[in-house]
Amino acid sequence: MNSLKGYRSGVAARLAGLPVETLRVWERRYGVSDAERSPQGQRLYSAAQVHRLGLLKRVVDQGHAIGTVARMEVEELAALAGIQLASGMRPLKLAVVGAALAQRLEANRTGTATAPALEITATCAQLEGAAEAIAGASADVLLIEAPEMTADAMPRIRALRQAVTAKAAVVLYRFCDSATVRRLREHGCLVARAPSDASEVAVLCNTALTGAALPPPGPSKPATPRRLNDEELAALAGASTSINCECPRHLADILMMLASFERYSAQCANRNATDAAMHEDLGRSAGHARMMMEDALERLAYAEGLPMPAR
Repeated sequence: MNSLKGYRSGVAARLAGLPVETLRVWERRYGVSDAERSPQGQRLYSAAQVHRLGLLKRVVDQGHAIGTVARMEVEELAALAGIQLASGMRPLKLAVVGAALAQRLEANRTGTATAPALEITATCAQLEGAAEAIAGASADVLLIEAPEMTADAMPRIRALRQAVTAKAAVVLYRFCDSATVRRLREHGCLVARAPSDASEVAVLCNTALTGAALPPPGPSKPATPRRLNDEELAALAGASTSINCECPRHLADILMMLASFERYSAQCANRNATDAAMHEDLGRSAGHARMMMEDALERLAYAEGLPMPAR
């Protein structure tokens, strides 16, 4: 935050869980916010606007087109996402692990018109031994700061989440490898680089609570077997060179790549027990994408008069 009490685009995008490039496209094409500008011309977003951007991301992730939801109010977006907004701005209760983080938050406990006050219900100076030190504590958010986060911290974080009753968990770091970040997210934690401004922590905690309110994704159906093998796709790709439209060839290339990735994910699931569930999900996702593209190619082939293999 600066003297004008606003987040710059990069920070606002990060707090909302968006790539900054996506935010810029949404601004340019759909006018998703009316952010003010600094004297230097930079966009500045309030905490309320960041919260709305986070809701937009969630409903888009659920399958709604950004063009149809871009101008919706917060209440409409929350209802669409299946989230019940609190009618009052009560203090946000935190169980905090990290001495420096607790100090920063203690100095910034008062709320604003758009961000709740922070109430620290339990603290521990470091992650090691935290599960025993604050066992039984209750909070809205379990907030953990570990400047250098490694995979070795995973058992302690799991034990801590079992020992503390919290609706959501936020893990802040300064340095962390991508594999550990991925594993933390797979375990339901919101993971982010430690912000320099304590007011950003409240926004991250609100984002984590919003995510906790969403129902978990249901089991996806297995993909059907391939309709077209590589030889049949190659034949369709070759036939498309005799007409003006090259889309059949492009779709055939995409389908071969998706099928290859589907097989690759299955091999990863069998080879690596630790990541088996993740690679199984990747394989299912690739299979469903393949099914959609097979439908598209079949429609296009009939439209262009290309011979489809008999089934």
